[in-house]
Amino acid sequence: MHTLPMVTLTFDNGPDAAVTPLVLDVLRRRAIAASFFVIGARLRDPALRALAERAHAEGHWIGNHTYSHAGPLGDRRVPGHAVAEIGQTQALLGRLAHPDRLFRPVGGGGRLGPHLLSEAARDHLAAEAHTMVLWSAVPGDWRDADGWPARGLAQCLDQSRPLLVLHDIPGGAMRHLDAFLGRLADAGATFRQDFPAECVPMNRGVADAGLAQYVMPEWAKGDARCPAS
Repeated sequence: MHTLPMVTLTFDNGPDAAVTPLVLDVLRRRAIAASFFVIGARLRDPALRALAERAHAEGHWIGNHTYSHAGPLGDRRVPGHAVAEIGQTQALLGRLAHPDRLFRPVGGGGRLGPHLLSEAARDHLAAEAHTMVLWSAVPGDWRDADGWPARGLAQCLDQSRPLLVLHDIPGGAMRHLDAFLGRLADAGATFRQDFPAECVPMNRGVADAGLAQYVMPEWAKGDARCPAS
């Protein structure tokens, strides 16, 4: 067990009118800078965009988590789907976007694997100089609103540089956020905003040798049809 982990905190699937303000309030009180990977379609709502603007103004990084969050891009065969999902969101982010053009793929339950990207998605991310950000700690707050803190604590304390994924979405999980962060701090954890290198297989469009394991080759898809989610 690592006694002094340095935790990078990230939030996916927002903004949400009720939950994102709660999360931002907790982070402000604790002086923790995080990253928010937002769903592009939500930014079309002026009230939700205002929350992303607040997060940006308070020093948090804003990244792209696809336009519709309609499933991992590597599972899709519809021509132009990946480019639209990434490109529309980046356009909506506008000035809120981090200079590194941060992108987090949809994992489908926090899984890592070739389902994350199609070849078209990979090529678009490279051409547009995106930085792809993965994760190493996924306590499942979206499916277990009360049980996730114990798993999150164990996952973070078992790594020296955990990159934690939580979600600013309805369901009640984030009512535990403040206490969870306090438990991490009491255990000796510190917080930093940058990402551990092992969770960044593409940096500003330049892929490392590990990116291939997150890309579904076109030949591997067979005749499977595009899933609904």
